[in-house]
Amino acid sequence: MNISVGHTPDSDDAFMFYAMFTEKVKSDDFSVTHVIEDIENLNKKAKNPELDVTAVSVHACAYIPNYVMLRSGGSFGINYGPIVTATKPMTIDEIKKSKIAIPGEMTSAYLLLQLMIGKFDYVEMNFSDIPEAVRSGKVDVGLVIHETQLSFGEEGIQKILDVGEWWHEVSGGLPVPLGVNVMSEKLGEDLIHKFDLYLQESIKFARDNIPDALDYAMKYSRGKSRELIEKFVLMYVNEVTVDMGEAGEKAVRLMFEMAKAMNDASRSSSDYGKLLLLNDIIIGLEGLSLGVSSKANIKTYLEEKKAKIKEDIKRNSKYPDPFLDKL
Repeated sequence: MNISVGHTPDSDDAFMFYAMFTEKVKSDDFSVTHVIEDIENLNKKAKNPELDVTAVSVHACAYIPNYVMLRSGGSFGINYGPIVTATKPMTIDEIKKSKIAIPGEMTSAYLLLQLMIGKFDYVEMNFSDIPEAVRSGKVDVGLVIHETQLSFGEEGIQKILDVGEWWHEVSGGLPVPLGVNVMSEKLGEDLIHKFDLYLQESIKFARDNIPDALDYAMKYSRGKSRELIEKFVLMYVNEVTVDMGEAGEKAVRLMFEMAKAMNDASRSSSDYGKLLLLNDIIIGLEGLSLGVSSKANIKTYLEEKKAKIKEDIKRNSKYPDPFLDKL
C-alpha cells in the first residue's frame, strides 16, 4: 500500500526517516511517498487531512480531526526545548511587554511559552527567519526552535529564557512535548499499528548507524556544521522518540491539562472543547489510556487534575503568576 508521509525539512526528522526512505528497513505492507514542509504548514494541512501520516506539533492535536497519535517518532526534549532570544538581557516583565516572533500559532513552543509567561503580543514568521528578525531589530524577542537552540550565539542573539528548563522543573522532570507523528484513522487499527512499528524500526536503525544516518540528515543542515547537527539530532532522536512510553504520555496529557486550566491566553474557553479530540485519540490508541472511557468522564478527570495542578503550583514559587491567575 502506498501512503503519503509528511515530515519537516529538519535534520532530526530526516535522521528518523532515513532507513525508511532509503529502504534500509523494508516493509511488506507499505511503500512511502514523502512530503516535506515546514511544521506549521503540516499543522495546517492536518486540519483538513491531506496526508496519511504526518508530523505535527503536539499543540496542533487540539485541532486536527481523524488522526491517531503514534507512539514512535515524537520530538521530546529532555530538560531542553524552545528558547526565548533577544539582543540583550531582559526581565520577564520586559519580555511580556515586547512583540515576540513565534514560529506559528499551532506550534507547541507557542503554547508552552504562554503557559510560562501568560498572554503576550506576537507576530508569526517562518522559524528560520526569527533569528535575523531579532538581530536586526525587526522584533524585540524571538521564540526559537530547531537547531537554533544551539546556534543562537552564531546568529548574533542571546538566550534570555529557557522554556525547556522551565517545563522540566514544573512538570517534575517529564520530557518536553513538542512534536508527534499522527496517522489517519481511516486506515484502521491494524495498519496504524504496523506503520508505527515500521517507523520505530527506522528510528532504531538510524540510532544504530549514526554516521550513515547523519550523512542523510545533513541534506537538511541549513548550512550548520556536522558537529552541531549531530548534537541536535541526538538531542531530539532519543529513547522517547523510539517509544514515548509513560513519561511521554504524561507530558502530553499535562500540557493539555494546563492549557485547558488557563484557557490558553490566546483563545476563548469555548475553543478548548476541541481538546477532547486529543483525548479521544489517546483513548483509542492501544497502550495510551487516560483511564477513562467517555467524554463525560474526561471532563470529571480534567477537573480533578485542574485542582491538583493548582495545588502543585502553589508549592512551586517559580510557576509564573499568569497561570495561577487563570485557574
